Amino acid sequence: MANHSTVPVVSGIAAANAQAWRTERRIALLVVIVPFLSLIGAIVLLWDRGIRPVDLTMLVAGYALTVVAIGVGFHRLVSHKAFSTPPIVRLALCALGSMAAQGPVLYWAAIHRRHHACADRPGDPHSPYLAEHGTLDYVQGFWHAHTGWLFNPDVTDWVHYVPDLLRDRALFRVSRMYGWLVGLGLLIPGAIGFAVTPTPSGFLLGLLWGGLVRIAVTHHTTWSVNSICHMFGTRPYRVRDQSRNNFVIAVFTFGEGWHNNHHAFPSAALHGFKWWQVDISGYLIRLLRLCRLAWDLKLPLAEKIAGRGELR
Repeated sequence: MANHSTVPVVSGIAAANAQAWRTERRIALLVVIVPFLSLIGAIVLLWDRGIRPVDLTMLVAGYALTVVAIGVGFHRLVSHKAFSTPPIVRLALCALGSMAAQGPVLYWAAIHRRHHACADRPGDPHSPYLAEHGTLDYVQGFWHAHTGWLFNPDVTDWVHYVPDLLRDRALFRVSRMYGWLVGLGLLIPGAIGFAVTPTPSGFLLGLLWGGLVRIAVTHHTTWSVNSICHMFGTRPYRVRDQSRNNFVIAVFTFGEGWHNNHHAFPSAALHGFKWWQVDISGYLIRLLRLCRLAWDLKLPLAEKIAGRGELR
């Protein structure tokens, strides 16, 4: 016989989950659409008025800093523990990575670990291959892997995927400060723009180019690893998913585009295994090691890198 006293509790949990999902969807829409619309507006503005040198500098420098922070900090350091650093370096990378507006570091790591656990199989949050393989499904798969998955009501269990990170109090605090850090990533370029041209227009131009446009470009280069690097490129390692190496994406993501290499050796600190495989994030990790700011780098053995067989 059913215990009717549990019905209100279950209903309350369901309602809370539904409300959380609606809130997350609104935030996702805001984070995705506002920078993208700002990018379109900036292109129109660029055609009509050009761009100030300070705005271009902030766009390029901000992009480089946040992309490196995502690749080195969120991805290789936090998600895979591919190397170790002093706490101040880790927290700085995670704070900069948060300014990319791709979600709090614990959320990012949980999603990424789940991706590896279920790569291109049911449970993968952003695989392009979980539908039929008609032409329309192919396009829908690309959209889902690139952006659409952000609006999926499926929730990733942090306790299951990042229990070790949840116990890290400093990292937990940085994750909770995500909204403030995103705001700071917008205000800093605005303040610099105002310092160069002390008018509301100077502030708004800095906010636009160094903040919103930088976020939009960072979003779509990083998300290209989820979409393009599972659909287009080479597969030197026969892993059990469709991860691929893509030179163009590797250049723009500072090494994250060597995605088949990464899926073959997930915990490797370096993703570029050949001299021509540009891996700027890997070069930075090596530089940190030279400066004694990184240690315990996890690197696959040379004979394993040379192999081509199925690795997992």
